[in-house]
Amino acid sequence: MGESGAFLVMKNISKTFPGVKALDGVTFEVQKGEVHALVGENGAGKSTLIKILSGAYRPDGGEILLRGQRVEINTPGQAQQLGISVIYQELDLIPHMTIPENIFVGREPARALGLVDWREMGKKAQALMASVGMNLPLNIPVRKLSAAQQQMVAIARALSLNADIIVMDEPTASLTQNEIQILFRVIEKLKASGVTIIYISHRLEEIFQIADRVTVLRDGKYIGTWPVGEVGVDHIIRCMVGRDLKEKYPRERVPRGEEILRVEGLTHEPYFRDVSFSLHAGEILGIAGLVGAGRSEIMRSIVGADEKDSGEVYLFGKKVDIKSPHDAIRLGIGLLPEERKLQGLILQLDVRSNISLPILDRLSRWGFIRRLLEYRAVVDIIDRLGIKTPSPEQKVKNLSGGNQQKVVFAKWFLRGCRVFIFDEPTRGIDVGAKLEIYKLMNELVRDGVGIIVISSDLPEVLGISDRLLVMHHGRIAGELRHEEATQEKVLNLAFGGVA
Repeated sequence: MGESGAFLVMKNISKTFPGVKALDGVTFEVQKGEVHALVGENGAGKSTLIKILSGAYRPDGGEILLRGQRVEINTPGQAQQLGISVIYQELDLIPHMTIPENIFVGREPARALGLVDWREMGKKAQALMASVGMNLPLNIPVRKLSAAQQQMVAIARALSLNADIIVMDEPTASLTQNEIQILFRVIEKLKASGVTIIYISHRLEEIFQIADRVTVLRDGKYIGTWPVGEVGVDHIIRCMVGRDLKEKYPRERVPRGEEILRVEGLTHEPYFRDVSFSLHAGEILGIAGLVGAGRSEIMRSIVGADEKDSGEVYLFGKKVDIKSPHDAIRLGIGLLPEERKLQGLILQLDVRSNISLPILDRLSRWGFIRRLLEYRAVVDIIDRLGIKTPSPEQKVKNLSGGNQQKVVFAKWFLRGCRVFIFDEPTRGIDVGAKLEIYKLMNELVRDGVGIIVISSDLPEVLGISDRLLVMHHGRIAGELRHEEATQEKVLNLAFGGVA
């Protein structure tokens, strides 16, 4: 064990990137067989610390002690050999491969002549899946599994590597409440068998449900570590952001204006059918429901990303024919998609190029972009939205999750959209960045914009919405005003009951 008796000690770890000191002498200690939560705002240094532990980054200073011995972790392969496995938020499973193939990829048991022993691999995979409480057909591709089932495949793969330290990065981001409880039962089982879990999540309520201790980082520095039974959520938030957040869901009531958007009888089988609703100026319309209820699919059809079977869309009372996202953008409808890294951003491009992309037609003359005009517009919106970036030329992939979301927001803000559709707007971002996103929404509705918010975070969608639509199996099961909406009523409708 380390100097403090800890199983793992990352001592005085420092790491600097161009223009950013990501870690400044951070010490992080973990005991064997505990669930240790690691929290902080986006950009606090959590991901950098874990990438150093996993061998993806080399530290500029400091040392790592594991089982009392100093170790060098220069590659992910070395980390795996030392019993360290990381399960990232974007699971690195191979969609077309089966469960056994994903668990043992690159390490397949072999028979004579180097042939894969498929039977042995299947037996081992079945035993590993059983150890995480899953009894699934092994021969189906993992793309056909639910998010929770895929999570269990990733955990089984970590166990197949004989990992005794498993890092889980935002493991519940795509899970339903029932699936989260399944995951928590597996974590408890792993803990009981002596496996150490480092648990990273922005959902602070989960930490108090599953973790033994919690460590807070802020601005690349170590703030403190506490047993979860000795602190509350408010204390953790204060340590994360360095200030009190007086209101979790700031909400401004503005007079409801004219109808901006109306949808009538929208259908796209098998995802949703006969969906009708309206959106008014100065209104936030929330959409809740279980995963798979059709929420995101409706919005994708509205903006022309997916075809619809039938139904009509009206903008300011006039019927519109939206056949592609380009049509939607031209009409002033902006979608901030659920998967911002895949669908909302071009990660290899810089902040400037991402933000100006939807307004290049306004910045161009005779086919050439007026760079000075572009630069001024981008710098102004970066300053207005508080996007933290060393410069407009910084690649978007190097920004924190919250600042990446602000870049997506900035695109449609500059475009002057009258309808904003936010799909899981605060997924994977910290409490401070969430508050900033909510304030930006309030600014928009004050200006007469209409906003649709899809969120799996029930307290969030209840807290920020003026009206709430609840989906069940592709249909609108009910509508609730802010004053009457409760978690119980929403869940009742989501499961097919009545409010």
